[in-house]
Amino acid sequence: MADLKKRLTIFLTMALTLSLFLVGCSKESSQSTKDEEKGNDNGKAESVEITWWTFPNFQALDGELGKYEKQVIEAFNEKHPEIKVNLEMISFEGGPEKLNLAIASNTAPDMIYDAPGRIIDWAKKGLLVPMNDMFPKEIMDDISPALMKQSMVGDDVYMYPFNTGPFMMAVNKTLFEKIGALDLLPLDRPDRTWTVVEYEKALLAVKEKAPDIIPSGFYAKSTAGDQGTRGYITNLGGSRFLNEDYSEVAINSPEGVNGLEWVVKASKDGLVAPGSASLAASDHNDLFLQGKMAFAINYSAVLKSLFAPNKTEEFEDILLPYPTPDGSDPKLEPFLGGMAIFDNDDDKKAKAAKKLIDFIVNDPEWGKKNLIQTGGLSARNSITGVYEGSEYEYSELARKFITDPPTVADGYAEIRTFWFPALQEAILGTKEPKEALDDFAKKANDAIKKAQE
Repeated sequence: MADLKKRLTIFLTMALTLSLFLVGCSKESSQSTKDEEKGNDNGKAESVEITWWTFPNFQALDGELGKYEKQVIEAFNEKHPEIKVNLEMISFEGGPEKLNLAIASNTAPDMIYDAPGRIIDWAKKGLLVPMNDMFPKEIMDDISPALMKQSMVGDDVYMYPFNTGPFMMAVNKTLFEKIGALDLLPLDRPDRTWTVVEYEKALLAVKEKAPDIIPSGFYAKSTAGDQGTRGYITNLGGSRFLNEDYSEVAINSPEGVNGLEWVVKASKDGLVAPGSASLAASDHNDLFLQGKMAFAINYSAVLKSLFAPNKTEEFEDILLPYPTPDGSDPKLEPFLGGMAIFDNDDDKKAKAAKKLIDFIVNDPEWGKKNLIQTGGLSARNSITGVYEGSEYEYSELARKFITDPPTVADGYAEIRTFWFPALQEAILGTKEPKEALDDFAKKANDAIKKAQE
């Protein structure tokens, strides 16, 4: 009997221990599930460290570059404490060369916030991670084909499009009010379209009534801001930059030549900033923001917002489309900002970068905050009305003028290096506009063929 009691006691002890163990496992499993639902791995997720390089795509917070981006990272780490993000701000002036050196030395960052001109070129060279898994059908259907085309190579997505807005012109409305020439601007038209002749009348009014102000700008020193010079010339003449299948240059057509001839003549007539052959895009911007120039040829809702802190004169800057020969709808290249992931042979870092991109773009709270901080419109068609004000309303309307940009063409990274020398030659008079554009076309077409081999 004593032996039976002893065995029964041992059995009950073992049963109680097993029961407590199972309860503990159940609680732990339940807590783990809750943590996963909250996006928190409770400190048990494997840690990973990534590097994020970005141009100043967000407006500086309190005048300090990078301060806002650090706040984004802090908010991201509340949901993903296991991912350490090292931020590096790069400038539009020296950043491209720094990226080229990093790529050449196999020290590229894990993630970049940039534009299609460089990103798609990297993708074609096999340097990026595809992001198809981040684009279910409902997201693909919510982004216009023109923007997705700038984000893809073949069937693969290599850039997550975030903020956008058509590139166009801007005018110092306050100046035209002062000289009593506001009626010369197409602001009473819903779409603000106008002709080259109407534009010329506005420039002449500035020259005559405000002789200390430069009527309009141009620049040809470097590749920065090339979209402004392209949009200006192609619309002035009613031409395309490349043909519709991107197989060859179209800007050397009679219409394109007319556009460049107009710029050359306007330079001689004092309607365009003097010395534009040696001006960079930043120099052009400064003249406008300092109130020394009436029109800027490279503007957008995004740039309007980013440039605001750099104004040294108080004036109202209004968006305008490029004029066309007959006042028909202009063709505007879209500004597009987005994020890409470099293929550094590390799946964990690539996955972590995808989580950061998803947070920046799609987080219920920070997605909208981040968009507003760029000053841009959403790349998603369903996200509108984020801002208040007539200029944002006009920028939304001007989406209908967006055309297919040449930045996705094969060899574009090389093509753009030939563009500014051609403009310089025409402005300086070392070549006639047609000769300069024909020479550009030959070099650019060779670059396209070479990239397709």
